[in-house]
Amino acid sequence: MKIRPLALWAGAAVTALVAVGIAAPAQAAPSISLQYRTSAPGATVDQVEPWFVLRNGGSSPVALRDVTIRYYFGADSPSQQYRFACSWAVVSCSTVTGTFGTIANGSTGADRYLEVGFTSGSLAVGGSTGDLQLRYYRTDWQRITQSDDYSYAPGTSYAPSSRIAVFVGGTLVSGTPPTGGNPTTPPPTTPPPTTPPGNGQVVFDDFSYANANDAAIAAHHWTIRTNAGGPGIPGATWPKENVSFPAVSGSNKALQLTSSTDGTGAGTRQSEVLHQRKFLEGTYAARVWFTDAPDSGPDGDAVVETFFTITPLDHDLDPSYSEQDFEYLPNGGWGEPSSILYTTSWETYQNDPWIAVNTHTEQRRSYAGWHDLVLQVANGQIKYYIDGELFATHGGDYYPETVQSVNFNLWFISGGQIGSSTPRTYTQKVDWFYHAKNQVLSPSEVTARVNGYRAAGTSWVDTVPAP
Repeated sequence: MKIRPLALWAGAAVTALVAVGIAAPAQAAPSISLQYRTSAPGATVDQVEPWFVLRNGGSSPVALRDVTIRYYFGADSPSQQYRFACSWAVVSCSTVTGTFGTIANGSTGADRYLEVGFTSGSLAVGGSTGDLQLRYYRTDWQRITQSDDYSYAPGTSYAPSSRIAVFVGGTLVSGTPPTGGNPTTPPPTTPPPTTPPGNGQVVFDDFSYANANDAAIAAHHWTIRTNAGGPGIPGATWPKENVSFPAVSGSNKALQLTSSTDGTGAGTRQSEVLHQRKFLEGTYAARVWFTDAPDSGPDGDAVVETFFTITPLDHDLDPSYSEQDFEYLPNGGWGEPSSILYTTSWETYQNDPWIAVNTHTEQRRSYAGWHDLVLQVANGQIKYYIDGELFATHGGDYYPETVQSVNFNLWFISGGQIGSSTPRTYTQKVDWFYHAKNQVLSPSEVTARVNGYRAAGTSWVDTVPAP
């Protein structure tokens, strides 16, 4: 379906100037086009994920604060409430707003709309916003039926859509709203918070570092591992340069772990970043990018991509030991033949002979891409959430007793290498990390707090004292 931008502003006309006999030319309407894709196709989903790109095909720049996008959908019930989140935006999520409106007497699939706006920025002539990777979800985190939504289309590649409306200054310039879906006055947008959200003792890091040698890394209580030892292939090294902070969308940076192997210990370079030991009860969260394939070289190694908390093991079967893991094995391992994600809670272990005292929950499927991982440790229970859904609940003997560190690492399972001497390289990324001490936060509350920090321009805060 092709977008049909209006040729002129509604109501635009030639008006007389003060000078007698001189008329002003008609002002050309902005020629704004929109392309749309979804990153969550399917009749029912955990989150609706409309992604947009706006382009300016006109002859003058357009202030983004004057532009709004409306995505129309049907509420799952008259009283159902929704929340908006910006996952990525080239123009920065801190400038993107999202509000919900109701269409009076709307039809099935078109009685609500998400209105996306901007607080700043300009769309240059011939320019585009780049990706606006957006999502919304029910406040109760139940699944959403989107197959009958007016604006929804299942395509996962960008294409024009005539069922998503674009307004400039409140005037429709492209798209066709549903009946009753074009009120004359747009709803007000909610400005971003001016101060970071959340009370109590928290840690937030947006990983806005220059490189692995940035002095702020240590000042913010992170350590890039360089010492030898496990886990992984015996003889592997952990070089500092395997940690970097590339831009992943616009100016937004992420922590990147890079690990490579040629199948030998001497040819294996793994990576890990860890925070100081001061965490116990509360909520832990990170947005993590998992990969199914190497960036280069042949595929198939048993590689482990992780986000976890841990207390060191002082001796075999140490009862004070604890660990809570998110571990993704894209090529399987430990007896599994293919992609599997584990959440594992540990009481203790012995290395030789091997004795593991743990409990785990797993899902056998691909988890390639970005995921919001949330861990709640409170009231004798350990709860793991992935993308807003409860994945596992553990407790009892597996509940941690002593303070832990927070870790991200990327390593190869010993004995799980393919029969090739060609080097292969894997990467894992972490967009942000958040911890709220002694607070139990839902995944949506975590998202709201992280978005609030970003909207306020806060890249790091740490008010959790060291033990």
